[in-house]
Amino acid sequence: MTQDPSNTSMPDMQSSADPREIAIDRVGVREVVYPIKLRTRAGGEQGSIANVGMYVALPHTQKGTHMSRFIEVLEAHACEPITPEQFPGIARAIRERLNAQKAHISASFVYFMKKKAPVTGIESLMDYKVTFACTANGTPENDDFVMTVAAPATSLCPCSKEISAYGAHNQRCEITASVRFTGEMWIEDLVEICEGASSLEVFALLKRPDEKYVTEHAYDNPKFVEDIVRDLAIALDADERVRWYAISSENFESIHSHNAYAELERKKV
Repeated sequence: MTQDPSNTSMPDMQSSADPREIAIDRVGVREVVYPIKLRTRAGGEQGSIANVGMYVALPHTQKGTHMSRFIEVLEAHACEPITPEQFPGIARAIRERLNAQKAHISASFVYFMKKKAPVTGIESLMDYKVTFACTANGTPENDDFVMTVAAPATSLCPCSKEISAYGAHNQRCEITASVRFTGEMWIEDLVEICEGASSLEVFALLKRPDEKYVTEHAYDNPKFVEDIVRDLAIALDADERVRWYAISSENFESIHSHNAYAELERKKV
């Protein structure tokens, strides 16, 4: 019979007392590269590779935490497709497994959405940067979950359009939104809200009729970086699910060596 190495008589140094009596806010593991499954809004699944960090609050009386237990929790949830509603359960499992008052987990990954070109309807995959982060504070109602997406988009400069005899400079931008919400919100929902605040969304595959459309549509919908974050704020204010948000847009300027940037944070009453 194989002996369970966790049940040996070896000393448990992590659980011993620490004479310095200094509590640590977060201790754990980070840069854990791990495959995950994600539930899609359409009801399917997709796989991705996540960069995971897992931590607990360490009391002043305890010398260390048990690092291997973080990976054990991750392994226990490896087969479950993840949604924003299910993710806090992993944070709670970490807190319980390590007998901690507070636990935190974050997972950053690439998420793919299939998009149709605006004229030809040709489908292609677009990639978006997503982060799930949750702190388990003891009871489910006190869990703090934040979903963040970063969506590439197009911005066309209103000033350039106004002062130029013809044409206007445009550039790709990255619109980022972090939200706390109630009820059900999918990654796809937040991506679409972000894209709607830009001059125009971007696509992985365009044919000539599509390129004509996106060029002309962006020209008819010019936006400064300030316009993007304000329009995004209006959209999130109107969404009854959203309780708090932190948003930004970074425009990768095509006629300057620097980028334009704007951000705002708001807690809704």
